[in-house]
Amino acid sequence: MKFHMISGGPKPVAPFSHAVETDGFVFVTGQMPDTPQTPGVLPDGIVAQTRAVMENLKIVLAGLNLGLEHVVMTRIYLTRFKEDYAAMNETYRTFFAEGRLPARTCVGVTGLAYDALIEIDLVCRRP
Repeated sequence: MKFHMISGGPKPVAPFSHAVETDGFVFVTGQMPDTPQTPGVLPDGIVAQTRAVMENLKIVLAGLNLGLEHVVMTRIYLTRFKEDYAAMNETYRTFFAEGRLPARTCVGVTGLAYDALIEIDLVCRRP
């Protein structure tokens, strides 16, 4: 197994690696909607937070020489499921090519780090 911490990547909110790689699969830790430059500072609303999470995931993937086209599975966690589900889906969808949507699970949760509205983690396959 390889344990990856990406230089310039999002600041971890707990003791974990940005990603762990084994047997061609890359498991990317769930990301928060802050930025590497301003840890813990979140944008307002689900649309901005979804975009911020996806941008953080792209930073981690780029540090591994991967991109969103390598994602096979996403897991999305929402603290306001009923309120934010539709807008999150609309925003999330724009990050993937037509006909190339990863498998996905989306669940409502009671809380996330930094009181975020969303967290997303990934499973990727290295070509």
